[in-house]
Amino acid sequence: MATQHMLIFRGNDWHNGLSPEETQQVAGQWMAWFTRLKEQGKVTGGNPLEKSGKIVSGKQGRTIADGPFAESKEAIGGYFMLEVDNIDEAVAIAQECPALAYGVKVEVRPVMAQCPLAAEGAQHERQLAEALA
Repeated sequence: MATQHMLIFRGNDWHNGLSPEETQQVAGQWMAWFTRLKEQGKVTGGNPLEKSGKIVSGKQGRTIADGPFAESKEAIGGYFMLEVDNIDEAVAIAQECPALAYGVKVEVRPVMAQCPLAAEGAQHERQLAEALA
């Protein structure tokens, strides 16, 4: 049974030190990798992320700041959503990332089908209903 996994690409400065031609070559390899995985039905989506955005925090989201401010080698640069058999297959796909040789890190994370807190709440409600029945 296929499960969802997310590949999170960390590192916005992987192309520093490469010529424009080398950067284009790696970008082309990356797109070919994505296209192949999509044709195989293993990628369901993915996009690069802008380098900046907003961070919302505090009670009722009252604090809004520019960000993120992570070091560029740790900043999230994009993601792929995968439908694969298990985490080992997702890791094998991550190991094919063309930018690994240039400092990109790929985080592999299983996607939960449901928030565990929502599942606990639903379980608690069922137990209460059974106890009152």
